Formats: sequence, C-alpha cells, structure tokens
Amino acid sequence: MAVDNDKKISYRIYLVAFAIFVMAILVTVKLANIQWVEGDYYRQLAKDRTVKNVTIHANRGNVYSADGSLLATSIPNYNIRFDALAPNDKDFNKYLEPLADSLSVMLGESSEYYYSQLKRARAKKNRYLLIARDLSFTEYLRIKSFPLFNRGAFKGGIITEQRTIREHPIGKIAERTIGYERVSFNGENLEVGIEGAFAKYLNGKDGKRLMQKIAKNQWKPISDNNEIEPVDGCDIVSTIDVYIQDIAHHALLKQLEYYEADHGCVVVMETKTGYVKAISNLGRHENGSYYETINYAVGESQEPGSTFKLAGLIALLEDKKVDTSHVYDCHGGEFVIYNRKVRDSKKGGYGKISLARGFELSSNTVLVQAVYENYKDNPQQFVDHLNAFGLNKRLGVCIKGEGKPRIPQPQDKNWSGLSLPWMGFGYGVSMTPLQTLAFYNAVANNGELVRPLFVQEIKEWDRTIKKFDKEVINPKICSQETIDQVRAIMENVVKKGTGSKLYSPNFSMAGKTGTAQVNYGKGKDGMYYSSSFAGYFPADNPQYSCIVVIHKPSISKGYYGADVSGPVFKRIAQKIYTDVPSTNKVKKLDGQIKEQDKLYASYYDKEAKVKNVVPNIIGMSGMDAVALLGNMGLKVKVIGIGKVKKQSLQPGEAIYKDQTIILELS
Repeated sequence: MAVDNDKKISYRIYLVAFAIFVMAILVTVKLANIQWVEGDYYRQLAKDRTVKNVTIHANRGNVYSADGSLLATSIPNYNIRFDALAPNDKDFNKYLEPLADSLSVMLGESSEYYYSQLKRARAKKNRYLLIARDLSFTEYLRIKSFPLFNRGAFKGGIITEQRTIREHPIGKIAERTIGYERVSFNGENLEVGIEGAFAKYLNGKDGKRLMQKIAKNQWKPISDNNEIEPVDGCDIVSTIDVYIQDIAHHALLKQLEYYEADHGCVVVMETKTGYVKAISNLGRHENGSYYETINYAVGESQEPGSTFKLAGLIALLEDKKVDTSHVYDCHGGEFVIYNRKVRDSKKGGYGKISLARGFELSSNTVLVQAVYENYKDNPQQFVDHLNAFGLNKRLGVCIKGEGKPRIPQPQDKNWSGLSLPWMGFGYGVSMTPLQTLAFYNAVANNGELVRPLFVQEIKEWDRTIKKFDKEVINPKICSQETIDQVRAIMENVVKKGTGSKLYSPNFSMAGKTGTAQVNYGKGKDGMYYSSSFAGYFPADNPQYSCIVVIHKPSISKGYYGADVSGPVFKRIAQKIYTDVPSTNKVKKLDGQIKEQDKLYASYYDKEAKVKNVVPNIIGMSGMDAVALLGNMGLKVKVIGIGKVKKQSLQPGEAIYKDQTIILELS
C-alpha cells in the first residue's frame, strides 16, 4: 500500500516537473521571439511611452513702429522645477543649505521654507518639484548659477521649462490694430490685425527636443541641447508712428469720456503714401472705462451721413450739372419728397443759398435737391460716379475683417424713389470710417486714390525681405478742376461753415462735419447719433488726412460732428504741426536739442570703439542700443521701454555669430 502511494507521488512530481519544463521551454521561446523577432517593436513601444519629441515653438518676429519703437515682441519665460533624485547623496547634502539660502534671497520665502521643501521632495522621491514660475531670461540665468543647480540637469536636478509670451511695450495703445494670432476655445484659428495678417512671416520654424517621462504626465529634457533648433520669425515694420498714435489715442479718449459715448475711432493717414500713422478704436466697458476691443475703423460699416455729401458734390461738378454758385431755396429748412421730409439741422433753414454755401453749412435740403433734380431721370449716371470713386468696393487692406460698403444700384430689387435723394445726404449707403477717409485722402492727394497701408517693410534682421510702397487704386477719381473747387469749399467749411469752431488763423485745415442718425425709425430708445469729421491738413499742401467717428455721445452734452469729433481732429493737427502755417514743418525739426546731441554722440562713440566685445550699454536709450548691437551682429531681445537697465551679456565678453543679448528697459 505504501509502495503504491510512493509511486503516485513520484508520478505527480514527474508530471509537475514536466509541466514546469514545458513552461520553461515556452517562456524561453517567447523571450527569444521578443528579443530577436518582436524586439524592435517592443523596444520602440517602450521608447515611445517614455521618450518623446516635443515641439519647441520658434519666437515670433517683432512688430515695430515706423520710428523704430517696439509694438510687439516675444519674451522668453521660464518655469524652474527640481528632480530631487538626480543629485547624489553627497552633492545633495553639501549644497542643500546654500541652495535654500540663494532661493530665499531671490524668491522671497525663508531659507527654512526652501530647505524643508527640497528635503521633503528628496524623501518622497519627487522628480518634478516646482521651484519658480514666470522668470525672465535674466532671472533664469541667475537661478541656473545657484549651488547644486549649476551642476546641470543630471547632476544638479534642475529642470527648465521655456515658453514665449507676447508683450506690447507701449501698452494697450493700438492693441487691436497690432492684433494677435491664436486658437480659440473651439479650435478656430483667430488672425487679428497686423499679427494675424502677417503671421506667415512672423512665425518662424519650430524646433524639436527629446523629453523623457519621469512620472505620471511629467517629462524632463534628456539633455540641455535641442535636437533641432527653432528659427525665429521675421520682423514687421509697421507704418504706425508712436508719437502720432499717442496724440490720436488720448485726444479720442478725452472726447469719449467727456461725451460719455459708446465707442469711437480715429485714423491718421499720410496723404501721398497711404501709410496709416495712427489708428485708435475705443469701446466703453460697463465700468465706464474705454478699451481697444473692436477695430471699428476697419470693420464697422454704417451710414456715414453728411461726410458722404462730398461724393455727391464731386459728381455734380464733374458732370457740370450745376455750378457751385447755383442758388437753392431751403424751403424753411424742410424739403418734402415722396411724402418724406428732409430737414436741415438749423430750424427754419438757411433761406436761399448757393450750392457751395449749402455744403459749407451741411444743408441737407440743398444737397438733396441738387442731387435729385439733376439725376432723377438718370440715377444710374450718379451711381456710376460713386462706383468709379471706388465707394462700392472694399479697399482690400491687409487687416482681416474689413466691412463691406453698400451703394444702392438702380437695378436692385429694393431700389425706390427715395434711394437717390437719400444718398444725397449720406443715408441708404454704408461705409467704414477707413473707406470714407481713403476717399477724402484722394481729394487731398489731387485725385489719386491710394490703398491704406499698415505695414511698410518685412525684415530679417538687417535684410529687407519685402517692402510695401504706395499702392494706387485709382490714379484720378475726377478732374483737377473739380478737385480744386471742392478743396476750396472744404477749407471754407472750417473757416466759415459748420467747422468754424475749429478754425485757427495760424493753422489751415479742411474737411467736412457729419452728424448721422443711426437706427432711425426704431424709436427714441433705438436711435442714436454718430458724430464725425473727415478732412486733411494743412489745407494748402496736405500732408495728413484724418477721420474721427464717435458713436452715441450724450445728447445732453452735444452730438454734432463739429462739437464732438472736430476737436479731436484739431488737436491731432496742431500737435503734429507748428502754429505757423507758412512753414508747414514739424516742430523743432531744424533745431538742435542738447539731450539728443548728447545721446547721438554717445551712440557713435560706443559704435566706433567697440567691435568684437560686448559694450556697456546701461543707461542708453533702447532704440540706440538695439541699433548699436544689431550693427555688431548680435540678436537683440528687448523687455520693457525706456533706457537699458540690465543686459544679459556682460561688458567685455567676446561676441559670437548669431549670439542673443537680452535687454531690460525701464
């Protein structure tokens, strides 16, 4: 019996041993298969799960003003973390206390705080401890030199996370026109302003960097060197002049605040080139403050009102339908057509006045009669002029979102007997402020209609990639005889017409006031006024054209274009030019300024002496420093505005090709 039991036990042992042997063979076969047959697949899979190529976004190019000031720039921003397991025990214990002291001095917390944080991270095997956020490049260099951290990523445990942020050194001024490029929450690519329109130039080529997984959703660089270095984008030189921009912005803001208006815009354009030297768009926030929110000048297409009367006057004179001296009866300030009343702003009207005087006083009854009587039998002739002026088409500016103009056509289904007379005083049509300005600029420019430009050059350091010169849309919108006539009349608008409050015997301006009812027919609550002024200066030799539009001013304080928008126009003109009309020169253009001469001499003294080493530029103006260093072959990144406070490369250091220097201004 005992023998049988021993045999059964032996059989079971042999069976188990055989099973283990078979399993061992299977495991060996599987391991061999993994090693030699499927090994590459699994090794790649493991690598993919622990190592990945991370995109390093290239720095966007800078956006500059026409005078060299920074409007937008990319600033490097750093987060610092600590891999507590990277240093060996000897280094960690040796440098822990001095590292905590250094962090305390720089970041503000006590030494004990950082000592305990680092110690706890080591004990808990934390490989991703956050040390500091949002450091500048200078701060990053400083923290990188601290005890232990100065031993690098592998021996010191320092982990650097770099990203770039977009800064606007001049603040919120012209923010909407400078614009941005970003992805919205629903994945839509938003391209706004200059940044959006020229994104393909501003965006450089992204680089790649190998990152290793060290914990759940936590990655660190494998080395300090990038696998593929990013290439920075090109720089954009805009047409904006910071000095004129500042004047326009604050002049508009002052009027908006006083009249408690809903929103407004101002554009200043160089007459001959079409370069937009200033553009400000301000909308009222619910707290009463004004911000750049919507580009009203480019995108808001509405009935312009009386500023549109210029188009009708030019058409009449060009067709020689009537002379400027032709007299019209204002009919007591009320003209009835198709049972609809056209009223003058002055109760009782202006009596019997000439067409020219009717324009100067912005008489609705005079301009409506002139247009209706001369074109009622052939309205297409009138509309053909408006189309030839380019008023029915977008200007085709580079900034996206340009509003669509509307000029009624006789063949349209909604054309009626009121369409023609209503166009006579700027209703039933639709235009953006920029489109209106371009038309007025053509008159100032002796009939040459030019496209408004926001960018004059694209540069790759000191090399011009593309240059934007004047773009002519229409070389002559009408005859020179007509141009001369309407320019004389618009000068009289300021001298003795609706803009007489703006007149100064020491400075010449020309233009047209506008006061339009918006949302008329929708009751008192829906209807509001839009006040505008469009013109140019100096009147005899126009250098700049300008339009100001202010929506929904407080009626209790005033709403006429001459009162609300006109003063903005006048302030801009007087600030740009002297009070002596005969010179037509920028103030102090020919005079010597001691401070400027001193800075000029300082710049060229440094430029002449220093060629192969980094100069000491502390205290130098930002613009001069950028020019000096750029000419020496350095890449320059600027933080802030004003004079140089700090420089990342120390004076006396050797200069290497394509080296970057960071300047902090204050």
